[in-house]
Amino acid sequence: MRNSLKLNRKKKVFKAKELMIFNKKNLDNWMNLTKKERYNLSKKESFNYLDKRKLLLEEIRKEYKKISRGNCEKNIKEK
Repeated sequence: MRNSLKLNRKKKVFKAKELMIFNKKNLDNWMNLTKKERYNLSKKESFNYLDKRKLLLEEIRKEYKKISRGNCEKNIKEK
């Protein structure tokens, strides 16, 4: 009885460490996930996507500030 409980715990630990990116090649692995695991996985992916978008937006804003400052300095020098 104790051995079976230990094995179940190990399976859960190993299952949590599975690949996080799913595609056509590992579709079976995705299908074997429970509904809650799929939900948590999609939630994590959503947060990661949101973070990437925020970082990209910050980079765009920094570049725009550099460009607009450069244009202002050129306009001042020309006058």
